[in-house]
Amino acid sequence: MQSIDEVHIAPLGFEYDRILGPVREHGVDILYLLEHDGPESDHPDYHDALKEELEAEGIDVRSRTVDLMDIYDVLGIVTTLVSEHRDDIVRVNVASGSKLSAVGAAIACMATDATAYYVHPEGYAHADREERQSYGYTGEEVLPTYPIESPTRDQVSVMNYLQESDTEVYTPKKKDIIGYSEEAGLSFIADSNPANDKAKFALLNANIIDPLQRDDYIEVRKVGRQKQVTLTDTGHDVLRAFRHKL
Repeated sequence: MQSIDEVHIAPLGFEYDRILGPVREHGVDILYLLEHDGPESDHPDYHDALKEELEAEGIDVRSRTVDLMDIYDVLGIVTTLVSEHRDDIVRVNVASGSKLSAVGAAIACMATDATAYYVHPEGYAHADREERQSYGYTGEEVLPTYPIESPTRDQVSVMNYLQESDTEVYTPKKKDIIGYSEEAGLSFIADSNPANDKAKFALLNANIIDPLQRDDYIEVRKVGRQKQVTLTDTGHDVLRAFRHKL
């Protein structure tokens, strides 16, 4: 029988006790520390001390490099880690990094089965960024969840195709997306067995084009008798966040 691990994910910013406290409280088996993608000299010295103390508690500490100032970067790594631990209990600390990392982590929890929590310290330190922002641990509270609908695997696959295929001299058209979808065996076509091209275009519009265009993830432009499809800036960001579905 497979064991279920208690897995926590925590951005590693200017906090110490707000990471250590919940880990001890919940008897965490695996802790992912999201470390900012920047020069090593910018990392506070107490980061190493925190890792040593966590490992001394018998915790499996795993580091992942991420831009803690990029919502979609944080969103992408958290959703990916949650998908890798779909059979475990996953909790995400939204209080230990930047404000932007907190937003990305919270959205990731809304799009998955992970639980977001906010840690309450005993007090706050002065504003010197070389020091910890707070001290002590008095508990945490689970944040309310408002489930959001993430793009389907078929939609993410098509978005990835658009990103890889769109060049200065070529832009994919709807018929190209249908060809790719058939070759890749995407479910919206494979499970429906459409009888003709008209049915294939109808399935493409209903399952891929219309929902992605409604969410402003793609742009459709009419060029002659054909329609070219490209990712928007938002679409590129969303693909970063949900590429793990591939």
